[in-house]
Amino acid sequence: QVQLVESGGGLVQPGGSLRLSCAASGFPFGSYNMMWYRQAPGKERELVASVTSRGDSTDYADSVKGRFTVSRDNAKNTVYLQMNSLKPEDTGVYYCRAQRAWSRYWGQGTQVTVSS
Repeated sequence: QVQLVESGGGLVQPGGSLRLSCAASGFPFGSYNMMWYRQAPGKERELVASVTSRGDSTDYADSVKGRFTVSRDNAKNTVYLQMNSLKPEDTGVYYCRAQRAWSRYWGQGTQVTVSS
């Protein structure tokens, strides 16, 4: 069955870094665009970063531009989110999503907490 499993979250101090991973299985990963979303407590889920199926184009929310980098390894069926210069407002549950036309899958999320 389809699975998206995020990992790499945790507690980090402001200014620190984390690398999230999302391992996919059960669908043709290399033909899906991939996204990272986050949801802070009491707020709606927001799109953070996206990468096309071949990894040749990326896009970012203004709030993370210059600090976050999304990438993928289609040979490993994995998408990554490198997060640098983390801020307390980056705190939230981070989800990966796979999308192709009307087909969409979500992971279960991984918690990121930025606090001193």
